[in-house]
Amino acid sequence: METIQTDIRGSIAIIRLNRGKANAINAQMANELLDTLLELKANNQVRGVLLTGKGEFFSAGLDVIELYHYNEQEIIEFWKVFDRLVRRIVSFPKPLVAAITGHCPAGGCVLALGCDYRVMATGKYRIGLNEIPLGIVVPETIFQLYSFVIGRGRAYQSLLEGKLHTPEEALEINLVNDVCELAEVEIRGLEQLEKYLKLSTAVWSQSKLNLRSPILQRMTVDFKTAFEPTLKQWWSAESRGILAKVVEGLGK
Repeated sequence: METIQTDIRGSIAIIRLNRGKANAINAQMANELLDTLLELKANNQVRGVLLTGKGEFFSAGLDVIELYHYNEQEIIEFWKVFDRLVRRIVSFPKPLVAAITGHCPAGGCVLALGCDYRVMATGKYRIGLNEIPLGIVVPETIFQLYSFVIGRGRAYQSLLEGKLHTPEEALEINLVNDVCELAEVEIRGLEQLEKYLKLSTAVWSQSKLNLRSPILQRMTVDFKTAFEPTLKQWWSAESRGILAKVVEGLGK
């Protein structure tokens, strides 16, 4: 794997996002995460997974610079694989904890939302879905996931404002479950995994899927219905102009 690193320690697997400084998500990273989660699901030795980042980023979200230059078919294929990745995270039967080591906007936040527990580093870091200011229509399935975690009203307001929350704000609205110093983030995440692993594996897994049944059902909408508005707006002159400015700014 070129964009992620996986380390299995006893019954726990640690997946570390490892793509450049900001861990921006492109098609390769999404596919590698998909494959890794499938392997870990089938690995009976692994009973829990920690998903984490590096440096000052969990993930900066989608790699807008790369995606901006995708052709029509490439962007469709990207959204398809990203959609499959989000569904796989949400339906993953084993305990999955996000250790958020830094900034976690947009697509990075989506990855964390699918986890069972989120612990985030305190300080200057931000988390949330800021797609609208970037000219991207949030797919229905992702809005449903955001609503499942923080409530429909808060998700609605946060999305329309493109709100990025401080760690403390995120804790207050249950976007994250714990906040601590950066050096403690992975330790806290592993401690939470150990708590889950003390419980009956079969009972915990089935209970998780039962509790997530409502969101899993809402996320079964077909790809065209969920993503057609996103894809249509992606190629609009307005959104291309916004994205071009973002790409120019990021390239400096």
